[in-house]
Amino acid sequence: MAKKMKLLTVAEGVETEEQVEYLKAVGCDIFQGYYFSKPLPVNEFEEKYKLY
Repeated sequence: MAKKMKLLTVAEGVETEEQVEYLKAVGCDIFQGYYFSKPLPVNEFEEKYKLY
């Protein structure tokens, strides 16, 4: 339904590679969760991902 409405889909709480592969297969646009990173304080996030 989200695709028909031209909305991006976001999956939260992704913890395994199997979940990532499934979400890719069904067309999910964005994923987040412990599979990618534990929650980080802002300064650690900025250092890790060099946003500035």
